Amino acid sequence: MITKETKAKVIADVKLHPTDVGSVQAQVAIISQRIADITVHLKANKQDIHGRRGLLKLVGQRKRLLKYLQEKDFGAYKSLITKLGLRK
Repeated sequence: MITKETKAKVIADVKLHPTDVGSVQAQVAIISQRIADITVHLKANKQDIHGRRGLLKLVGQRKRLLKYLQEKDFGAYKSLITKLGLRK
């Protein structure tokens, strides 16, 4: 579970304007943080099948959002994946 403070910090790194909370960049950053948290959980709890399914759903959602951003604004896409440390 991502806390309000963590979510605010993640959004602050990628926000486009002062009140940005729902842009594609912010959504991808939040999902990436959630993926990192779930990955740590799954390393400790290898038998958590439902957690693994949730992780795969989040990875697919992030992939779709990144594909959309790549088609709409390639410069923002490149900037975001370097900022978040994603490989593409």
